[in-house]
Amino acid sequence: MAVQFQVAHSQLVRGAGIIAGGPYDCAAGSILRALTRCMSPSSWAELPSVAELRAHAEALALAGRIDSLEHLRDDRVWLLSGGKDETVHTAVVERLAAFYAEWLPPAAIRFVKVPEAAHAMISVADREANPCSSMQAPFINRCGNLDAAGEMLAQMLGPLQAAGGSARGELLRFDQRPFVDGQAIDAGLADEAYVYVPQDCRSAVCRVHVAFHGCRQNAEQIGRRFVEGAGYNAWADHNRIIVLYPQTVPRRGLALGSWKWVYNPSGCWDWWGYSGSAYATRDGLQIAAVRAMLKRLAAPRQR
Repeated sequence: MAVQFQVAHSQLVRGAGIIAGGPYDCAAGSILRALTRCMSPSSWAELPSVAELRAHAEALALAGRIDSLEHLRDDRVWLLSGGKDETVHTAVVERLAAFYAEWLPPAAIRFVKVPEAAHAMISVADREANPCSSMQAPFINRCGNLDAAGEMLAQMLGPLQAAGGSARGELLRFDQRPFVDGQAIDAGLADEAYVYVPQDCRSAVCRVHVAFHGCRQNAEQIGRRFVEGAGYNAWADHNRIIVLYPQTVPRRGLALGSWKWVYNPSGCWDWWGYSGSAYATRDGLQIAAVRAMLKRLAAPRQR
């Protein structure tokens, strides 16, 4: 989801950190393509070429559905792939790096490959993190001293003040529903989400980092493990960064209060079209909702 939001709103976004993710709109609206060529490509389901990916994105930009891709040129990105990731193969992340290289210079792309890592968030902040090669919930793993959140933020934002000790700011829960066009559940979004606000950000201007959880990492499925254990909050405290944690919700067809059929049992962000055909553009229900949350955070405080 981070790639989709970055590309759709490239004029707004400064960079992105991607853990085991593929190129922009790789699935092109097809769950079959998502599960095959965009996760575990093979000779019969090949990854789309960089030329194909670029042409598709440029067509959306020309139609005014996403920002001009020229805005990507000053971005910085951080990518990670695990050698034991059987969910999203390294070749998929390599294709994402090649997609970025169409606009970004080499120094703006940092690609970290961890031979022992499986498909998970790599963190030093979660005291109960799984071993590096684990594929078990909550999909937060410890791989030595690799601090994915810290390295990601440093690549995007430049040198940071060291993160020290436990987080001291406020983790606030808020209602996501007012930010959604229609019902949150129809967009695959939970009723509630979280935002971490450092003490300094109560009275000073701060940057905002949007932390999109992975599949099976939403609050309904693992509680606050990702929100508290991914590793962003301690860095945010010492560097004036507000961290927004929007939340999806798992769906298995119809749901209470919704007549819309959605099958997304892992609570993944929409990168194949379950929320609607505009999912990868500025008009996508999830992308538009997160953009509305950012506008609220940027608004002057009401006294």
